Amino acid sequence: MNSKLWFSLSKQLRRNMCNSGFLALSVCTVCGMLLAPPARADAPAWLHALTSVSVPEHDDRTDAALLLSEDVLTVQPNGKMKRFARRAYKILRTKGKEYGIAHANVDAETKILNMKGWCIPAQGKDYEVKEKDAIETSLAGVANGELVSDLRTKLLSIPAADTGNIVGYEIEQEERPLVFQEVWMFQDEIPVREARFTLQLPPGWEYKATWLNFAEVKPTAVGDNAWQWAVKDMKAIRTEEDMPPWRGIAAQLLITILPPSGSARKGFESWKDMGSWEWNLIQGRRDPSAELKQKVADLTTGKATTFAKMSALAEYVQRDIRYVAIELGIGGWQPHPAGDVYNHHYGDCKDKATLLSAMLKEIGVDSYYLSINATRGAVNGQTPPQMYLFDHEILGIRMPNDAKEASLEAIYPHPTLGRILIFDPTDELTPFGQLRGGLQASYGLLVTPDSGELIELPLLPSTATGIHRAATLALSATGTLSGDVVDIRLGDFASLQRNVYQQMKKKEDQIKPIETLLSHSFGTYQITKASIGNLDVRNQPFTYHYSFVVPAYAKTAGDLLLVRTRVLGEKYSDILEKKEPRKYPVEFEGPRTDVDRVEIKLPEGFQVDELPLPTDADYPFGSYHSKTELKDNVLVYTRTFEIKQVSVPVEKMDDLRKFYRMIANDERSTAVLKPASQATAK
Repeated sequence: MNSKLWFSLSKQLRRNMCNSGFLALSVCTVCGMLLAPPARADAPAWLHALTSVSVPEHDDRTDAALLLSEDVLTVQPNGKMKRFARRAYKILRTKGKEYGIAHANVDAETKILNMKGWCIPAQGKDYEVKEKDAIETSLAGVANGELVSDLRTKLLSIPAADTGNIVGYEIEQEERPLVFQEVWMFQDEIPVREARFTLQLPPGWEYKATWLNFAEVKPTAVGDNAWQWAVKDMKAIRTEEDMPPWRGIAAQLLITILPPSGSARKGFESWKDMGSWEWNLIQGRRDPSAELKQKVADLTTGKATTFAKMSALAEYVQRDIRYVAIELGIGGWQPHPAGDVYNHHYGDCKDKATLLSAMLKEIGVDSYYLSINATRGAVNGQTPPQMYLFDHEILGIRMPNDAKEASLEAIYPHPTLGRILIFDPTDELTPFGQLRGGLQASYGLLVTPDSGELIELPLLPSTATGIHRAATLALSATGTLSGDVVDIRLGDFASLQRNVYQQMKKKEDQIKPIETLLSHSFGTYQITKASIGNLDVRNQPFTYHYSFVVPAYAKTAGDLLLVRTRVLGEKYSDILEKKEPRKYPVEFEGPRTDVDRVEIKLPEGFQVDELPLPTDADYPFGSYHSKTELKDNVLVYTRTFEIKQVSVPVEKMDDLRKFYRMIANDERSTAVLKPASQATAK
């Protein structure tokens, strides 16, 4: 599915594109692509007026400051829109050079009317560049954009975007939108001195304004059926590890535009409106072709239960239909016909959902489109409906009464439709019945024939994902540790390991994941044997079996041996050990339960002098329990680490910090062994 592409190559847009892996050209490349020396020309008065203003509050890590952000949206009676964008930045550090690039997209429904940029150096004469100086390239921010010829990006590199200089640009475009809805995002990763948004509507048209993550600001009338909103001194959003997604925390204004005629393109006033719009787009798209019907028959022949048939169809779409996304215009939201997807053997997320939905219908199983944002936290229960909110399409599958297998865990109990399985046909590594952690407890639009409703996706039990590790080891009198480990990966951890091995091209590389694990726990080690299990059996846990030798694992203190009883794996995180106080919640990937059991046979002639104390930490978001015991001359270390919730609010950061510190203390704890002769002497 498409996500909205904005005028400027702002920090936020760069973040979105880089996270998706779709940034077509690096900033350094673009900056070196000016074909001719830039012209010397005076910058406009509005930009010169900003040379004397104060830079908004910032710290020494701030790359630039946005002195002025101004957007004007003019809606014309014929349904077209004109957009005008004006930006001015003060470059504060070398990395701020990236703010000297203006960005605009063009397609059959969008054209550039004007594009100019300027630089006011701290010393010397101004520079000016125009649209003729821009570089046209493949579409930035969209997968496979290099394959698209009628959807392009223009990048205008402003010269001398150096520390201490001011850069600015203006872009004017005209477009014909699919839906009359607009999102003004006025917060950035850099501080904003002033931001303004102006809306001009034709006579008789109305709008509805909804503020997100920001207190309501009343508009000022600036003309006939025209309004302007303005904010000042916006703090920068400082990136934190494991923070919620940008869309979920940034201040923004949603404008829903309502033409007097009740046009089909009017903005969405309810989730039902948006669901109806999507429902109309998919009409006829799931009708099966004769070839598709035959394929369903071939895949389900010999399958005794409905569950077995559904699983076979789901696996086929996941693994045999290649993911390719080329989304032009309405193609960003409307899927291709199921027969075409089957014939071509490729499609994007909504194409794969369409194909599976059509195949399920052939065996008498109903399913519904479910539009989501692939990153949890971008949408919550209070988010108003908007077109550009979702970037991924999955399915809600209505479970037959006879499908009650224990593996069907990703179930949403719908009040009228019954048990709905939430399933992602694009995720080829997550087996049917499961849902990866990053989508759990997120929100999506369930599209049904007579409605559209925002639902919260299920949170699977923590036992569905985790690492279960059992080690049988022996310690020598010289401190060498050796033995065998069985490592079982469940849920997302199994998917992760399968993905790692899918990327490997050489058989000798298969040992590298085990080497990485051991290198985090030991300074030196030797792997004596290793194997993997269930690599291609997705409905079973992924397993490692390996043996190792670690010289000098136990540390000596006189005639004592100090043995770290937590041998493998780290659960501690230093995420909260920062100077700056945490500003945003901590987001976990999903629930998990990890279990360790380590048995260490004591060396001949030694006995236990001291054992670590047990650790017990229990909070609403997670728990950690460990203990070390002596059983028949064997040290037995057991622990359980559980994440119960997917988000920890800021007000609970002290608890989370204590939780991790207790884990750190346990992971460093040692058992003390002494020669048995000492006890005899006493």
